[in-house]
Amino acid sequence: MRALLQRVSEASVTVEGAVVGQCGPGLLILVCAMPGDTSDTAKTLAKKVSKLRLFKDDAGKMNLSILQTGGSALVVSQFTLAADTSRGNRPGFSGAAKPDEAEALYLQFAQELLDLGVETETGKFGADMSVGLTNDGPVTIWLDTQTD
Repeated sequence: MRALLQRVSEASVTVEGAVVGQCGPGLLILVCAMPGDTSDTAKTLAKKVSKLRLFKDDAGKMNLSILQTGGSALVVSQFTLAADTSRGNRPGFSGAAKPDEAEALYLQFAQELLDLGVETETGKFGADMSVGLTNDGPVTIWLDTQTD
């Protein structure tokens, strides 16, 4: 799985004019399931995200995890993280998992975060979503379970 984490003051997802998910201080997590990913992959990624020290401690150093700060997460499916731009000018997305498989892994990843104690909301899989955020830092981290 691939994930792009952004530390945010706030974030929200709107579909057809209605807010379907939001979070306060915490992480906006864009997630893409890849071929070969399994439920274990989703579980491993959620554990990694929950423990990453991306938040400032009292000394201003990034020493705290989302669990330690009590932050929340907004998880949004993002198949374009699988973009292949190696040929031509139009990205290819055949490197993303098939929709049924991808949706199940995306939802499992969000549930795993919730089970670990991170307040978690989601976007709407497959929808045309508007994502709003206030980036904090900015802090943006790329994770890829195939290379991490």
